[in-house]
Amino acid sequence: MTPTFHVVIPQFLHDPGLTMAREAARVTYWPEDSPMPRERLLAAVNDADGILSHPASRFDRELLNHAPRLKVIANIAVGYDNVDVVACTERGIAVCNTPGVLTDATADETLALMLAVCRRIVEGDRFTRAGGWRYWTPLLLVGQDLTEATLGIIGMGRIGLEVGRRARGFRMRILYHNRHRRPDVETELGATYVDLPTLLSESDFVTLHVPATPETRHLIGAAELERMKPTAYLVNAARGSVVDQRALATALRDRRIAGAGLDVFDPEPIAADDPLLQLENCVLMPHVGAATQRTRQRMSELAARNLLAVLSGQTPPACVNPEVLNRGR
Repeated sequence: MTPTFHVVIPQFLHDPGLTMAREAARVTYWPEDSPMPRERLLAAVNDADGILSHPASRFDRELLNHAPRLKVIANIAVGYDNVDVVACTERGIAVCNTPGVLTDATADETLALMLAVCRRIVEGDRFTRAGGWRYWTPLLLVGQDLTEATLGIIGMGRIGLEVGRRARGFRMRILYHNRHRRPDVETELGATYVDLPTLLSESDFVTLHVPATPETRHLIGAAELERMKPTAYLVNAARGSVVDQRALATALRDRRIAGAGLDVFDPEPIAADDPLLQLENCVLMPHVGAATQRTRQRMSELAARNLLAVLSGQTPPACVNPEVLNRGR
């Protein structure tokens, strides 16, 4: 490949992805931790052949209209709901993502959220820092056990499987619900496939690992929360739209469920007046499930490999609309 291609990177990017792009193309780079301002991005993509970007930037029809040469959007994430895939496919633009490389980090954070909320870690930290701990009492910050509890996994893909593997270390009973049964998972984890109502009613912890699609929007709403035990916890490190956030806030406020651990919201960032911010029985994280140094590096490398493969006429490692790849070849 000759460095005649123009690639836009509208937000800080870890190496090796940044170096890989710079060695192969002319790069317009916005090195800030916050994304490139929208108007500046619209101008930058005017002659861009490729975009290497995090999900904080939105790639809709308006942007595509400003990018007549665009061949590929390499999203540095598993999800790609920030990209209008239909519009890209119509225009022959490949949309790529980074599955697999962030699986372990997201599974680790899921377990961290489960422990944090059931053992009231954040509450305890605030209590201690505020000087509230003056003597030991038998009712101080009493929580629930993770060990030997029942875990319900909704979405048994890569991340769901890794959460289940970690849960075995806590001797948890594992239920799962998925579009299709996974006999291999059942054998490995001793997991039981159940319908969604059964999972919700029997689980002590419900964790979500499904993509953001029209079908999964508000998969967990008021009716589903009513099915859960009052001692149960909901954990979401998938996408915010999977949960009806208003219904969840009501359920937490009224103690219909014991608590929640959330890394994702709808919208993002969470609104300053969102009622979840006022509740003690939920742990809130700013969409950082993949935020480890090693994972960020691996994501950047895979995204760069995706981008450079498309620009050189090769098949990228991970493309969500592969039907566009053979056009014009």
